[in-house]
Formats: sequence, C-alpha cells, structure tokens
Amino acid sequence: MKQLFLIIIFIATSLFSFSQLTRGEYIDKYQILAIEEMHRSGIPASITMAQGCLESGNGNSKLSKKSNNHFGIKCKKSWRGKKVYYDDDEKNECFRKYSTVADSYIDHTNFLLNNPRYSSLFKLKTTDYKGWAHGLRKAGYATDKKYAHRLIKIIEDNKLYRLDYRVKNNEIFAFEQKNIGRKGISNSLTISPFKVHKIIKRNRVKSVVARKDDTYEIIAQELGLKTWVLYKYNNQQAGYKPRENEVVYVHAKKRKSKKDILTHRVDPGDSMHYISQLYGIKLSSLYHLNKMKKGQQPKKGQIIYLHKWGEE
Repeated sequence: MKQLFLIIIFIATSLFSFSQLTRGEYIDKYQILAIEEMHRSGIPASITMAQGCLESGNGNSKLSKKSNNHFGIKCKKSWRGKKVYYDDDEKNECFRKYSTVADSYIDHTNFLLNNPRYSSLFKLKTTDYKGWAHGLRKAGYATDKKYAHRLIKIIEDNKLYRLDYRVKNNEIFAFEQKNIGRKGISNSLTISPFKVHKIIKRNRVKSVVARKDDTYEIIAQELGLKTWVLYKYNNQQAGYKPRENEVVYVHAKKRKSKKDILTHRVDPGDSMHYISQLYGIKLSSLYHLNKMKKGQQPKKGQIIYLHKWGEE
C-alpha cells in the first residue's frame, strides 16, 4: 500500500512538472497580448512581456495559475474586482483576481496609465526598454534592487525588443490575430516575423535596406549589433536617420571593388560618400584610391577609381 502511495505521488509530481511552461512557451503564448497593449498605451511590448515572465514565473506561479494575475498587482484601495489572498512581503496580502489572462494584461496597462507615479515613463520612446525598466524600479513597482537589470536581461536574452517596432505597421495583423479567438491566446504569433530586414550583399559586404521610420537603433537591436558600429560602417554622425530604401551596411565595407566594376563616372550631385555607399567601399579607401583629400568632392564627369588607381 505504501509503495502504491509513493507511485501515485511520483506520477502526480511528474504531471505537475510536465505542465510547467518554459519561458519560450510563455512568450509564444502571450506575446500578442503585450503587443495589443502597446498599441493601446505606448508601453513597450518587451517590458510587458518581461514583467509577465518575471512576475508570474513564466505563468507557473500559484498566483497566475489560480487567479490569472500575471503581474503581481495587489488590490489597492481603488480595486473593485475579485480578490485573493497570498503571503508576499507580508502575510495574507490582497491580490487582484481576473477571469482571464487577457484581463490581467489589460489591467496591468491601466494600472500604469492611471497611477501618477508612472506618468514620467510615458514620455519615453516605445523603443526605450532600458529607460522603462529603470523607471519602473525607480517608481517603486518592485522592491528588488536588481529588478530593472532582471527585466533587461529577459528582454535581451529573448530578443523581446523586436516586439517594440511594430506599433504602426502591425495593427491590422494584431487585429486579425485578435479575431481568431482567445482560448489559448497564442494564435501562432511568434517573435521571428519581427525580424524584417533581409540581409543582402554588396561588394561582398552585408547590408540591409532601410524601411520607413527605421533608425540605426532599430536595425542594430534587431541584428544584435551596437548602434555606434552602424554609424561607423556607414560614415554617419550619431543621430542620423536613414531614408526609406537607403542602403545600410551592417559589416565593414571593403577597401576596393571587385574587378568587374573598376570605375564610376560622376553624375551631378554624386558625393564621395554616395559613391562609397553605392559600391560598398570604405570612404577613406576611396579617397586614397583617387589621391584626393578627405572632404574633397568630385566634379561632374570625373572618373572615380574603385579598384586601383588608373586601372580601367
């Protein structure tokens, strides 16, 4: 009898462990909710998603499973909904209880929007997840001194910042997902579609084509690069914003062209920087190849050498 009891306990424990969500599964399941709330409020989806992961233990905490409370929000005086009591900082504390997970995400947004101590956060850009993380900690969302760093680590480890760049052009997609149904929430949306820049090679150098409203920060974060590196690769000053369809190099350009393209005849308006970007050649090398001083610009009809001085 004792042996049978132990077997039952083992099976029950195994089933409980099996039902635990991994962080990846949690993100896949609920990211659409974070995106929708970003559209509604401007709170970065990456922040909402990271808080959900952290506060709910990836949806495995007792509070999230029994009460659909994924953000650890306590009752407060203004709360008029259902309540549940758990031990937290103090014994038997009052937490909000929701009918669905979606309600928890909606109330998380409302909680931040309607609380004056978080008002300064809404002045930050939607893409500034680090500012939001530190701002939440400073405003007292959590007592953990490492709270901001823990959120940032979750965001960067899982590339959640990709979710923050679809506020304008993904509204229709989000609407379509919403109308599929709510039961399991996920509706097949994953983070991978948010990697929207296709890598192409020019002169054997990796590059992307800028989209409308792109910045070097957006491209750098999507591809896991440092922003200053893109400014360097493209010979641009900090703060420069690429135009739609502009080539942005994501790797260092070459010192010369391939042998099949040796020269460029200058058209009106062509600058050395333009030619450098057009052929994927370092700007400093282009000046050197043509025995020109840095900053000097070519004249209409001038032949600019791309491979070797005097070689045509």
